[in-house]
Amino acid sequence: MSDLSAVSVLVPGGAGAIVTLIVLLILKGHLVARSVLEDVRKDRDDRIAELVKDRDMWRAAHRESEAARIEATNQVGELLELARVADHVLRAIRREVPGDAMDQSVAAPPS
Repeated sequence: MSDLSAVSVLVPGGAGAIVTLIVLLILKGHLVARSVLEDVRKDRDDRIAELVKDRDMWRAAHRESEAARIEATNQVGELLELARVADHVLRAIRREVPGDAMDQSVAAPPS
């Protein structure tokens, strides 16, 4: 019988400890209601979805700007090639026709 009296003394103390533990967990924020947890999860999911949209938008903008940069680089290369050809042609013409207008400096208009 002494075993039963010891269990009956521990049970009320054990229940009190469990209730105290639950109250402490609630006060510290480690134990929350399901509705609060669902609201927090929904807010988190909404923020993640918004960040994914932003990331996709920035990736698309980066792809577009890189394509424009590559196109501009190609155009600059083509313009440089045309400038080299024009320079070569003008130098060739200058050597073939000595004493032309390109060799003389421009005179000031008479005053």
